[in-house]
Amino acid sequence: MTDTIRFILNGRLCEVSDLPPTMTLLQYLRGPARLCGTKEGCAEGDCGACTVMVARLEGDGSAPYRSINACIALLPSLDGRQIVTVEHLHDVADGKPHPVQQAMVDAHASQCGFCTPGFVMAIANELNNNSAPDDTALQDAIAGNLCRCTGYRPILDAARQAGAAPRVAIPSDAAALGGLQRGKMFSYETAEGKFFAPVTPDELAAVLAQYPDAYMLSGGTDVGLWVTKFHMQLPAIVYTGNITALREMRETDAGLEIGAAVTYSEAFAALAKQGAGMEDLMRRLGSVHIRNAGTLGGNIANGSPIGDGPPPLMALQAEIVLRGKDGTRRLPLEKYFLAYKKQDRKPGEFLEKIIVPKRAENTLFATYKVSKRFDQDISAVCAGFALDMDGGVIRAARLCYGGMAATPKRAAAAEAALIGKAWSRDALEAAMAALDADFTPLSDMRASAEYRQRVAKNLLKRFFIETVKPDVKTGVYRHAG
Repeated sequence: MTDTIRFILNGRLCEVSDLPPTMTLLQYLRGPARLCGTKEGCAEGDCGACTVMVARLEGDGSAPYRSINACIALLPSLDGRQIVTVEHLHDVADGKPHPVQQAMVDAHASQCGFCTPGFVMAIANELNNNSAPDDTALQDAIAGNLCRCTGYRPILDAARQAGAAPRVAIPSDAAALGGLQRGKMFSYETAEGKFFAPVTPDELAAVLAQYPDAYMLSGGTDVGLWVTKFHMQLPAIVYTGNITALREMRETDAGLEIGAAVTYSEAFAALAKQGAGMEDLMRRLGSVHIRNAGTLGGNIANGSPIGDGPPPLMALQAEIVLRGKDGTRRLPLEKYFLAYKKQDRKPGEFLEKIIVPKRAENTLFATYKVSKRFDQDISAVCAGFALDMDGGVIRAARLCYGGMAATPKRAAAAEAALIGKAWSRDALEAAMAALDADFTPLSDMRASAEYRQRVAKNLLKRFFIETVKPDVKTGVYRHAG
């Protein structure tokens, strides 16, 4: 028996059936819902024209709004959520323009107007959650929104003006959301396919055992593009976002345990508090909208050679727990990646959690990302470095790279050149030379092989400078420790 998709849209309860499980929220808004203020620009989560606000009920009873890209969010994944589009802003502002909308007018921040609703929603979401945003917060809030007419100066002016104006709150309805939560697995089926959203790990294991070829969906920041760009048919989808146990983080004496369905925003904020040096990487891993939807577990399970999560986590000696119907197993993260798009995950298994040990006081650590753009760009090279020091001598080295091979990979030869040596210029040069034996990178649209090889060496040199001579400035954003 199939369930209906239930959610609150602009203050009204909606129940949806007989629509394809792969229909996106944007397609629903602009089609059946007749709400055309939300625009389609790229259909891949890059331009922000489709930005909406979505609230989900959290374990503490709160329901904060988060901005997401409606163009890559599959509609059934919104079951039990509250959605706000640009059309609703005048309702919460008593029929008047919302302060963000008025500021956009006053600052002449809209020209053709196509991108404007997305900017309005991104800024409104930031102001709804942040009582005193500074310029960095405002810039981050709109980093996932593109404008091809005005440039960004008047838009930032509008954001500042709205930030200084009296707030008009956009409230969520936690009580109503509580009534929409499922006590057991949500099953939705049409002629086009099946969609399952289990609420416990046991239900997840059971449905994967029944449908071992099902496509697993977490944040949709990758799977969404399979639908919108590749037009793939996904006959069975299993969604992990409703499993409370997979959305939890837990600090222990040994470190941090991160559920596989924890979002980038939540996971990297927690890792930053652990002193793991993730602050700058978090700002550059997609946009706020992408980080609010995408999950750390999905980034790992996907096995991409250019995923930004694995290199620093491998350097920090992270482990993962895989679970199936017959139990769990634990392995070092670096052992999970076998070959290009091939991971050590058996049929019916899923990633349950990531375990990140506490960093020892004698461990030097840093992570770096190099890409063509600062904001919202895929890495040419991503690196995570960790050296366990015994006095001035390197006891263990973990030099981990993404973008340099078919999988995220450690530089074994460079590590061997460092172990047992003082952290000195001579040791650095030996390790840099050894990198030639570790990697044979490819050339593609993001970088040439020669560039990648040079960057890999220079990032190690930067790590040396920042740890040996911390007063020397190597860039605006520094994160070694």
